[in-house]
Amino acid sequence: MTNERREERVTINKEFDSFDQFIQEYVTNISRTGAFIKTDTPLPVGTEVNLRFTVIMDDIETIEGIGEVVRVETNPPGMGVVFKELSEYSEALIQKLLTQHQGSG
Repeated sequence: MTNERREERVTINKEFDSFDQFIQEYVTNISRTGAFIKTDTPLPVGTEVNLRFTVIMDDIETIEGIGEVVRVETNPPGMGVVFKELSEYSEALIQKLLTQHQGSG
């Protein structure tokens, strides 16, 4: 007997011209384990989401995986999403982006 989740996941698919635009306009806080996503229409806590963020750096890079909404905020409006599944490449890319962003700030 398995207790598999049968609800359909919501897909979040966004494209950004740079990592700075990604941080300033959409994801105000990102770490290896999750992100805070700015939105005026946050999803309910517990919602699973398919994540796909395309960021233009030296090349076009894509972070993709599965997350879950763990909190909703009103000021600023948005939602905290924990990463449940990321490819090794996406994990490495997040680490690279964090390192570059810290080095520039």
